[in-house]
Amino acid sequence: MTNKKIGVLVSGRGSNFQAVLDKIRNEKLPIEIAVVISDSADAYALKRAEQAGIPHTAIVRHDYRDKASFEEAIDSRLREAGVELVVLAGFMRILSADFVNRWPQAIINIHPALLPAFKGLDAQGQALKYGVKIAGCTVHFVDAGMDSGPIILQSAVPVYDEDTHDTLAARILVQEHTILPEAVKLWCEGRLEVRDRRVKIRKE
Repeated sequence: MTNKKIGVLVSGRGSNFQAVLDKIRNEKLPIEIAVVISDSADAYALKRAEQAGIPHTAIVRHDYRDKASFEEAIDSRLREAGVELVVLAGFMRILSADFVNRWPQAIINIHPALLPAFKGLDAQGQALKYGVKIAGCTVHFVDAGMDSGPIILQSAVPVYDEDTHDTLAARILVQEHTILPEAVKLWCEGRLEVRDRRVKIRKE
């Protein structure tokens, strides 16, 4: 079986990227991380990629005249690497509709909330402020909206009275490290079918 090639976009520590890499290696999945791209040259995720022997590069927004040329550079690098699925693993920039439309149902994102609640930045803080008793995370296909694409997987965690932003974020992150790699696996196995807004997961 030919390996499916994925590209990972990151902005920071890269713990979700590491979780995907660990699942691929531990389960010997026919998936290759063909390239890791960060919008920050200082992202620790690039160090992780280097240590793992994975091609990696920084494509920094201020090096380009506008958002279109910045995204064109990312798109070109992904295609050069033969990427079939783009995984946003803590990528802190909103991709334009033009970029997203080049990758129909081939970009997935992890968001630290139970969508459609608490879209956008600081979802954990939003959840605490609202006073919810259950929080969690969502893997979804990326569309032209803000955290609005079809939902692939979700995982819930309790919110405790004594929670701070950091304790809740840490509890959610544990679940992110489970469902993002699983969603990558499901996509690469061809088991995800989108019907309107619903994602059906085919049995093996």
